[in-house]
Amino acid sequence: MSDDRDDSSDRPAVDSEIEAAIYENHPALIAYITAGDPSLEDTKAYVEALDRGGADLIELGLPFSEPIAEGPTIQGAINRALAAGTTPAGFFDLVDGLETDAPLLVMTYYNMLLQFGAEADVRPFVERAADAGISGVIVPDLPAEEAEPLCAACDEFGLDVVFIVAPTTEGDRLETIMSRASGFVYVQARLGTTGARADVSSATHDSLERLEGHSDVPKAVGFGVSKGDHAAEIVEAGADGVIVGSALVDIVAAHGSDGDAPAAADLEEKARELKAGAERAAADADATDGEQERTPEPEHP
Repeated sequence: MSDDRDDSSDRPAVDSEIEAAIYENHPALIAYITAGDPSLEDTKAYVEALDRGGADLIELGLPFSEPIAEGPTIQGAINRALAAGTTPAGFFDLVDGLETDAPLLVMTYYNMLLQFGAEADVRPFVERAADAGISGVIVPDLPAEEAEPLCAACDEFGLDVVFIVAPTTEGDRLETIMSRASGFVYVQARLGTTGARADVSSATHDSLERLEGHSDVPKAVGFGVSKGDHAAEIVEAGADGVIVGSALVDIVAAHGSDGDAPAAADLEEKARELKAGAERAAADADATDGEQERTPEPEHP
């Protein structure tokens, strides 16, 4: 992975590559695709297309046979990747060969981490991920309360651990997540599983407001985002980033075995649309703030 991001003197100094990418490209577009769907060779072309299209972070799904957090779209992609023979070793070989400006994250399930080494230990997986240039991990089925071994290994090798906050997360669990999260917090926009939707959940605003004051870690919203207007609405609600997965996986599925070029072109175009929506909302907010600053206070007799 290359590192051509420009530094900005007015951004906070952070050790995390993921947080730096979000601050430097705010609001960030975070794109997800499943590695190995329909092949690892195609995935390389798709990641590079998303990078060209403006994705600021890219999540790569490492296929697992029981993806409990995923809806039919991503389950289908995982099944296709597994049928194509995608393995952790092949996944890491893919990542070794990627050249992107966007930092990479791996999204998978806890058993994949535990089973990677000779013993049931997450450290070998984290070490290999770090060697490949991955900057963070997302493990949807790992409760924050049980994440100390993963957090310790990621601290050792310099990776972030991203936790998911559901609309119903509160109390001690929310406090634990916010105290352990790094990189960004994945704000689940709606209950249920992943999948593209026609609109943005009304719970998005409430979820972001609920996290205010808990942590300085950036907040990114996902689950159901599929077009530029969705990205704009999420940024208007106060998110630092927009996470898009199923809409991109749908593009891959629609092209099937057409070859990587047509799907890559559509993925790049979709990424540009989503990034433009996010940036439009940020520009509108800046303009509104500027107008308010220029509006003089009324004089009172």
